[in-house]
Amino acid sequence: MKRRRLKKEVYYVFAGLVIFIIALTSLIKHINYTHSYEYKFLKLGYEKAQVEVILNLKDKQLDELLKHKYDKNITSFIKQKYFIFSNLDRYLKYQKENKSTKLKDIVSIVNVHADHEWYDEDAIKDTDTKKGTMMLVNKFYHLKEDYVPENIVDASKTYAYDENSATEETISAFKKMYAKAKSEGLNLIITSSYRTYKDQDRIWNSYAIRESEEWADAYAARPGYSEHQTGLALDIVTYKSTMDNFDETPEAKWLADNAYKYGFILRYPKDKENLTGYDYEPWHYRYVGVENAKKIYKEGITFEEYYAYYVENKD
Repeated sequence: MKRRRLKKEVYYVFAGLVIFIIALTSLIKHINYTHSYEYKFLKLGYEKAQVEVILNLKDKQLDELLKHKYDKNITSFIKQKYFIFSNLDRYLKYQKENKSTKLKDIVSIVNVHADHEWYDEDAIKDTDTKKGTMMLVNKFYHLKEDYVPENIVDASKTYAYDENSATEETISAFKKMYAKAKSEGLNLIITSSYRTYKDQDRIWNSYAIRESEEWADAYAARPGYSEHQTGLALDIVTYKSTMDNFDETPEAKWLADNAYKYGFILRYPKDKENLTGYDYEPWHYRYVGVENAKKIYKEGITFEEYYAYYVENKD
């Protein structure tokens, strides 16, 4: 009888212990959940589907995002292909001020700093020349006056008009491209290439004196802001054509379709003026290396967009 009672008491103790453990486990899970990112973002007002998008961010970014109030546009921006988290506040600001602009366009504009005025001192950075063929020079990225690229070589008269030069790697790649075009009955020739800071200063000032500074900015880079100073840029035309009518030639079409195979990109594409700061220039090609050129061509983006997302954003 005593043994049976003892077994019964042991059973109740064991059952109670199990219930306690289950309750404690549930409590711990609940406490852990209330400290989870999912719970915190749900409490902010995001729907579960939105939270799933948000949770793709890194922990440091999630902590930063928790400081923001609920905004339905945030998850929409996160889903954009070229979204950069550090630009989120600028995306939201630009969207608020330009409500008719598509989100994907806002991402591109902000990523390349085109939410600022051209040459805005608050947005200007020194070009990172250590990036070599991937360095960016434009109306927001500036080269110092004393910057001179290494390995500048002259281009022979076979490939260029008089007094043209570029980096050895750029000229070598052009020769290969020239040979392929030649084999197809096409003729390419370099009409302008490497320029020193002083060369660019002379060009820009001549435009400014002849017309106006505003006019000069529309047609030429200010000294220090021209990628011709990198030795990586080539203005390419064909015989009996000029920059004004080069777009109408078979050579222009061939370059647009094939230059990437040799490491060159069309630097200022049509309808991208708001991102590059320059009108369409079918003659202006920039050497970035074959791998990068193929990716830029395939994705149909400007060098500014590529640099912002794939180069600068990865540092």
